[in-house]
Amino acid sequence: MELQRREDQGLSERKGQKRKLEEETKEDHEISVPTGDARRALLAEVTAQVNVLDSAFSWRESDRAAAKRATHVLAELAKNEEVVNVIVEGGAVPALVKHLQAPPCEDGDRSTKPFEHEVEKGSAFALGLLAVKPEHQQLIVDSGALSHLVNILRRHKDNSTRAVNSVIRRAADAITNLAHENSSIKTRVRMEGGIPPLVELLEFTDTKVQRAAAGALRTLAFKNDENKNQIVECNALPTLILMLRSEDAAIHYEAVGVIGNLVHSSPNIKKEVLAAGALQPVIGLLTSCCSESQREAALLLGQFAATDSDCKVHIVQRGAVRPLIEMLHSPDVQLKEMSAFALGRLAQDTHNQAGIAHIGGLLPLLKLLDSKNGSLQHNAAFALYGLADNEDNVSDFIRVGGVQRLQDGEFIVQATKDCVSKTLKRLEEKIHGRVLNHLLYLMRVAEKPVQRLVALALAHLCSLNDQRTIFIDNNGLELLLGLLGSTSPKQQLDGAVALFKLANKAMTLSPMDAAPPSPTPQVYLGEQYVNNATLSDVTFLVEGCYVICLLEALILAMEKHLVMGQKIAFVVIKILSFFSLAGRRFYAHRICLLASSDAFRAMFDGGYREKDARDIAIPNIRWEVFELMMRFIYTGSVDVMLDIAQDLLRAADQYLLEGLKRLCEYTIAQDISLENVSSMYELSEAFHAISLRHTCILFILEHFDKLSARPGNKFLHVPLTRVP
Repeated sequence: MELQRREDQGLSERKGQKRKLEEETKEDHEISVPTGDARRALLAEVTAQVNVLDSAFSWRESDRAAAKRATHVLAELAKNEEVVNVIVEGGAVPALVKHLQAPPCEDGDRSTKPFEHEVEKGSAFALGLLAVKPEHQQLIVDSGALSHLVNILRRHKDNSTRAVNSVIRRAADAITNLAHENSSIKTRVRMEGGIPPLVELLEFTDTKVQRAAAGALRTLAFKNDENKNQIVECNALPTLILMLRSEDAAIHYEAVGVIGNLVHSSPNIKKEVLAAGALQPVIGLLTSCCSESQREAALLLGQFAATDSDCKVHIVQRGAVRPLIEMLHSPDVQLKEMSAFALGRLAQDTHNQAGIAHIGGLLPLLKLLDSKNGSLQHNAAFALYGLADNEDNVSDFIRVGGVQRLQDGEFIVQATKDCVSKTLKRLEEKIHGRVLNHLLYLMRVAEKPVQRLVALALAHLCSLNDQRTIFIDNNGLELLLGLLGSTSPKQQLDGAVALFKLANKAMTLSPMDAAPPSPTPQVYLGEQYVNNATLSDVTFLVEGCYVICLLEALILAMEKHLVMGQKIAFVVIKILSFFSLAGRRFYAHRICLLASSDAFRAMFDGGYREKDARDIAIPNIRWEVFELMMRFIYTGSVDVMLDIAQDLLRAADQYLLEGLKRLCEYTIAQDISLENVSSMYELSEAFHAISLRHTCILFILEHFDKLSARPGNKFLHVPLTRVP
């Protein structure tokens, strides 16, 4: 099932551009909000300029000159965003809006006017700068600016001079800033009739005007379906597509931006754009010298690729893949992000998947998984998810270490983690037939690093039924074990993790956690006969040696410190100790013991002296341990506590009670830690505790990185080659 994503998942939100015009100067000094006297002085200056504008609305040359200077002063002040609020507070907006239109003149007066178009240009420029702050956009519109700005756009019909071109450009820029991220104002522009003249201006001879008009249309089209439809209905597409081929980077950047916003979430417009011939010019922009145009083109191709499978194939056939892959190597993060997005969309088509990998897209996409940018990381992961769907790519994935990168990556968002999990699942589903045969071939003939990468990947991906073929018949296990002896900590860890995974899979067929049932459950005598003299035919003398040793140690200590008279008193202790040789009595029944283990069978049926003995001494086993062991023999089950488990394991091994050993091993295994795993492994070796040994080895493999960092690394001497 194809991974579901929003069309703009992982992409930087496409926004209308706030236009900073070329007259605007960049301030090198730190900008600060004016306070106190400075603020009062600024407000006084603004008020003075507003008064000039209010009183100079006529065609008299002095008024026009004064109005021009006032708009210029306000525009210069507005370049500093920190003082925009003060300018608005001083009443500049209504005054500037008023001067977006020419002063009234007498009917039929066609004489040359002083500073014609200049004051309107200055007003549009200043209002555009004030509109950079979203909180002032509505105020400017409510003051009537839009209708005047749209009228300015139409001035090209009367004549085309440098002054006309400049004022039109300023008007288009002001509309761009007013409509930026403001859906209601975008609609107002359309209602005021602003879209048709902007479309007409795309064919204007002045390239700066073209660029400004395209910038405004780009903003108006963003997430506004009615505006998109009107732009298309005004026949903007043919001109925009011609602009894509412009050698002027600023022109084709704005054109591709407009088209991108038009097709975003609009399938019908997307089809119209493709039908109008946009595909090849957009692909051509992938090699533009303008990185912004490259970025927009890659994003647009990703959107085109969502149309249908045929479109994905056509994009690849027309040469888009190679430049997109080259963009993955760019230092520009956004460029890589858009390229990965486009490749991800293209990689969802079967015909494209092998081609993208063959041209060299696999490795750079894998490297992008290390990015700290969540969107970039996700786009790369989605592209890899697509490539993993093709059997021809599986071997390439593995031989370049792709499986390890997918497993080891630190992914920022949950969607990326889910995508990576699905990619690994896809790869796992393809490890059979010709894919597996090819990987086995690589394990035999490729260079050692590739052989190891294949073995590591197969340990995680292969099915249980193929384990013997891969790791025994084709020496995969030897390759993994060889990694543990590497001088590289990373290779050691990879080998340990792979062996842990492999062993876990193998143990699903032969679980060792539970104790096996007794081979002869029918001979259990039951709880009531445990240490019961009734019908008992053998008695065990338990803890006799412990008492003797204790008494002898006590007597030796006392003889060193006591006088002769007191020594006589301890002769009594020596005499009493003689009677302790027998130890505590435990009553048992031969028939039950004979059926329980080969050790008791040899004791009572062999040539040992215990065969006919009524009392049998049990040396070096504590009473609690012996009693629990016998309870297991009589009932088939006991609760093994951790504090007695190791002593009980020794006794069970001595008397060949495999079921009891397994119970003890299970209890001990629950307590394995980084601190004691080495001693637990030695215990398993000493008493032939196979299940405990396996558990220790799995623990070592699972926690290899932590254990390898500990001083001494004693665990490394564990003979892991004995893993079955």
